[in-house]
Amino acid sequence: MSPSLEIFDIDYLDERVTGDVIAPGDPDYDLARRLFTGTLDPKPAAIVKVVDAADIAATIRYTQATGMEFAVRSGGHSSAGHSTSEGGVVIDVRGLNDIDVDTGERTMWAGSGNTAAQVTQAAAAHGLAIGFGDMGSVGIGGITLGGGVGFLSRKHGLTIDSLLAAEMVTATGEVLTVDALNHPDLFWAIRGGGGNFGVVTGFKYRLVPVDRVVGGLIVLPATPDVVAGFLSLSEEGPDELTTIANVMSCPPMPFVPEEVVGDAVIMGLIVWCGDLDEGHRVMDRFRALATPLADMLAEMSYPDIYGPEDEEYRPLAVALTGFTSGVETDDIEAILDAIADSDAPMRVVQLRVLGGAIARVPTEATAFGHRDRAMMLNVASFYTDEEDRPRRETWVRDLWTRLTGGDPAGYVGFLAAEGSDRVRAAYPGQIWDRLRRVKTQYDPANLFQSNQNIPPAHPLPAGGSISEEQPEQD
Repeated sequence: MSPSLEIFDIDYLDERVTGDVIAPGDPDYDLARRLFTGTLDPKPAAIVKVVDAADIAATIRYTQATGMEFAVRSGGHSSAGHSTSEGGVVIDVRGLNDIDVDTGERTMWAGSGNTAAQVTQAAAAHGLAIGFGDMGSVGIGGITLGGGVGFLSRKHGLTIDSLLAAEMVTATGEVLTVDALNHPDLFWAIRGGGGNFGVVTGFKYRLVPVDRVVGGLIVLPATPDVVAGFLSLSEEGPDELTTIANVMSCPPMPFVPEEVVGDAVIMGLIVWCGDLDEGHRVMDRFRALATPLADMLAEMSYPDIYGPEDEEYRPLAVALTGFTSGVETDDIEAILDAIADSDAPMRVVQLRVLGGAIARVPTEATAFGHRDRAMMLNVASFYTDEEDRPRRETWVRDLWTRLTGGDPAGYVGFLAAEGSDRVRAAYPGQIWDRLRRVKTQYDPANLFQSNQNIPPAHPLPAGGSISEEQPEQD
């Protein structure tokens, strides 16, 4: 249908939702629109702080009637800017932050506006956990729908492997509870397919017993032998061990010697979720690789693995994600040479050993299509201003191509605005075709497109709408 409201009317929208509608000029507008990345500075026409599914449905109907773009925001970490809109409407779900833990069933319902840290802390109060990523400020909405690779993945699988159900608002404004029995195709699709199918208001997770863990941060000098040793220990370790090897130029930090700032180091993040005595022995093996420049490995409660974050930190960075079967000595040397040759404020290659419980789930069970990959990598370079960005992009792409062989496959949760070919490569084989069929069923007009977009197999004509209720002209 053609839009029935020709211009944006903030009052019209405000009258139809219970939550606050924030517009330019409001005192809290700049704070409400701020994102994690410093590379984006969008100015939405309105930010709707929704309080329930009815608010979401009303906002979606309004954007259909006006023809305005809309985006859904949870944590605001999308490097592609999918959690905001320049001149459009942002559906901000951060107010949907209720948490209900059933200790008997070991399950949790959590509103999609919660962060990973909030949910982790709530579960830990009962000696339970669910695996998310490696930053506590990430919203659970984005990381769950994209897959969820984190510190418990090798032992307990991806975040989506713990997902039991979700409540969501579809393009028609209908509120659905989806699980293995109710709308099973949609439930399959949202486990890896991102925000292409609706706005999730809450997730039901299976929790696992996790109380104390051993791990934290260790900083080691990065030589070919030390990097190879770190990765070998990670690959050979049991499922209880998960690591992230950030091979990078050492930033200035109060706990590292000043003379090593700028040198190549491994900023290693390690979590052991098993027998604590064995965990301490495993940590000693990493310490034995070289004299640590900083050693914060210790026994801790699981939520403590999320270190403190600077709320004012807004990084300027470019990055590319990918997969590899592993890195050989010449690959490590290429990484270290590239880091030494760059004068970027910070440059990093992040290497995550996968496998374990991730690979034991059949590929067809969810829409996450790269369970058989041995290692995920992310090549990133920080920059100072827009004039500096092109040469940092060249550095990132050259090194990423060297390490991946140009394989376009990547983890959808780490993709930036890189085009439809990379989105397609995130969903190999029949996964892509099945996702497009589900998209056709639940969003044939491609209303939900501020995401790593999966187009419907049989799209509606331009201007088509499937909204059940349209606002009348005042």
